[in-house]
Formats: sequence, C-alpha cells, structure tokens
Amino acid sequence: MFDLETDVSRETIARLETFAKVLLKWTAKINLVSPSTVPDIWNRHIVDSAQIYPYDPGPHWLDLGSGGGLPGVVCAIIAAEKHPDTKFTLVESDQRKATFLRTAFRTLALEHTVLAKRVEDIAGQQASCLTARALKPLPALLPMAERHLQNDGLAIFPKGKTYGDELREAQQNWHFDVTLKPSMTDENARIIELRNIRRVDQ
Repeated sequence: MFDLETDVSRETIARLETFAKVLLKWTAKINLVSPSTVPDIWNRHIVDSAQIYPYDPGPHWLDLGSGGGLPGVVCAIIAAEKHPDTKFTLVESDQRKATFLRTAFRTLALEHTVLAKRVEDIAGQQASCLTARALKPLPALLPMAERHLQNDGLAIFPKGKTYGDELREAQQNWHFDVTLKPSMTDENARIIELRNIRRVDQ
C-alpha cells in the first residue's frame, strides 16, 4: 500500500499541498468535491487518491472522469518523483472541470494531457494503468477498461462498502484477475485491482 508519510519526499508533499489549495479555491466556484469533505480534504481526497498509486504504473496512465483531479492529478504529482517518464491522460467531459485540470497542471509545472470529451468519444488509449474514482459502478467501468487498456494493463478502482456486490455483478459477464486491497481512509472500502479483463463470451 502506497503511504504518503513514508514513500514520498517533502517536495512532493509540498506539491500536493499546493494542489489541495488550488482544489479548494476552485471548489468555491464549481462543484469539484462535496462541501462536507472540505474540512478534511487532505485525508478524504489527497491521501485517499494517493494510496492507489501502483509501484509500476508503466508508460501511460489514463484517468477517466477525472473531475477534481482525484486521483489523476494527485498520482501525476507522485509520478513526477517516482516515475517521471509516465505520461498521464485525464478525461473529463465537463468543460469547467477540464479547465480546472489544465490550470492545476500548469500551476504544478506538469505537462500532461486533458481531454474534454466523454469517455465513449475518445480513441482507444492502450494505457498501461487505468483509474476511475466515483465514476460508475464496476460493471459499467469494465467495457471502458477493456477498450482502453493494453493487454497486460492494470485497472485500479477504489470502491466503497458495496464493492462486493459490484464484483459479483461484474463477474456475471466478465472474466478478470482481481486483487482486493484495504483502504487507508475507510475500513469498509476496498481498492480493486484488475488484470486480464475480458468478456465471458470471449
């Protein structure tokens, strides 16, 4: 499990703190995070996003429905230290949120791609790592992962207390290799890691 307290430098922590300030500033204008989570933004959003960072994300990370940059921008900040060659593509159909994401990258001096389009409208990305946080239930995420992941790619989906129900429903139509990891921020949640995603009829 990736731990900000032990696994990153003070410079990366400072960058994450800068991002948190930008996120709070923009949240006052557009709905990026729930107002109830603002007082605990570090644990609820920064730590919660950082914990999914894999130790080998590969060359291309695709984050779907990036919204407030959670986890996409958070993980891009960590990657700048850990895996500086990893390129990030963040997909967000809301134009205002896409503008926020571009502003955040510019503020943090990071050069990555933001696509202001629906996930369904982008070309296959051949990503090595794919993430989505609070975008859709797992059965609806798997067609996206199948389309946009390379053959040996890794999909990472943080899920709340209904993760078991989502997994069981997904397994009716999909085969995959799954690893469940505990969440550092919610004892009832899990981080679902999937590989070898394919439809049952394949």
